[in-house]
Amino acid sequence: MAKNNIITGLDIGTSKVRVVVASIKGKEDIKPRIIGVGESVSLGMRKGVVVDIEEMTKSIKKAIDQAERGSGVKIEKAYVSIGGSHIKAKISKGIVAVSRADEEVSEDDILRAIGNASAVSLDPNREVVHVIPREFSIDGQGGIQDPRGMTGVRLEVDTLIIEGLTPYIKNLRKCLGKAGVEIKELVLDVLAIGHAVLSRRQKELGVLVLDLGAGTVGMAVYEERKLLHIHILPVGSAHITNDIAIGLRTSIETAEKIKLSYGSCLPEEVSKKDTIDLSKIDEKEEGMASQKEIAKIIEARIDEIFALVNKELRKINRERLLPSGAVLVGEGAKIPGIIDLAKEKLKLPIQLGYAHGIDGLIDKVDDPGFATALGLIFWALEMRSKPSVPSTINTVNKIKRWFRNFLP
Repeated sequence: MAKNNIITGLDIGTSKVRVVVASIKGKEDIKPRIIGVGESVSLGMRKGVVVDIEEMTKSIKKAIDQAERGSGVKIEKAYVSIGGSHIKAKISKGIVAVSRADEEVSEDDILRAIGNASAVSLDPNREVVHVIPREFSIDGQGGIQDPRGMTGVRLEVDTLIIEGLTPYIKNLRKCLGKAGVEIKELVLDVLAIGHAVLSRRQKELGVLVLDLGAGTVGMAVYEERKLLHIHILPVGSAHITNDIAIGLRTSIETAEKIKLSYGSCLPEEVSKKDTIDLSKIDEKEEGMASQKEIAKIIEARIDEIFALVNKELRKINRERLLPSGAVLVGEGAKIPGIIDLAKEKLKLPIQLGYAHGIDGLIDKVDDPGFATALGLIFWALEMRSKPSVPSTINTVNKIKRWFRNFLP
């Protein structure tokens, strides 16, 4: 199988490393066939950032080896996720005069405008991860998605600049280098997810992607087919595990098993008589635990997360105002009762996020936890469908790729 017909998505999360290998029949094929899947426990990462390079490298290698055995493909390159609470987003605008004598906007004008917008002042040790054009305006007329060929004198672009801490990004790159993986592109995890689980209609009406990861919760808000807002909350489903461990005085490992096997977000639906024999989970533990009390612990932390989500939505005047509601993905999305609790707290339509338009080993990836890895596959596919531009560290070429990726 030709290497250029293979795409690998590598999601490096706080709790798991997930690899998805997809084959593509041709350049116009938009339905990837999943041929290999790998998964391992993420041992060297906390809250989305690498804290142990050697352990993280081992975790990456383990997941890749598994995917290679299943697919029969040697993985040398991958689209890789990046996340963590160090990721920040800011709005930046760029303005240029239209250069052509007939005042028709050209691609060069657009690239210059985006280039101006991307020339932002960053704090020390921070770098730009993404420059995302959101909308254009010509001579004050806004709301334009693709200004090419339109007529005007002044072109303005509204962009979202996504930045991260350089040391953290370098550490991630170092792990991948030691694992023998060349990075095709680093993609913000919650941004990749939108490519896998959202429809064009949802992005048009207004929708929230909520990635309930182990170390962080990622938010991405879309409206009128543009990325309206991105934010990373420094709290995740691993905090629930910690709360259970403290509340029951058990180990983290035991608390995680309890959360996954007996957890619920809805204590009112759990009987006071329901108990757990801790020794059956771990022979080193002893005593009984009330499932209702465990549910109360989980509800309290999830309630806090949703309160922070609402606070962030309030900042952009979208609290309770997204017609397509929220799409939940990530490990935390699998906690029983979370859909009902999310509906109650966010006051929005809620659904779990599953990738659409895939073939092959669907049963292996039919899980909200695989949304990021699959999103990286769809991200790569969209890049393939646009006019190809060499991947270099040159700023202009980076802008070209982003511009072509985000225009209709």
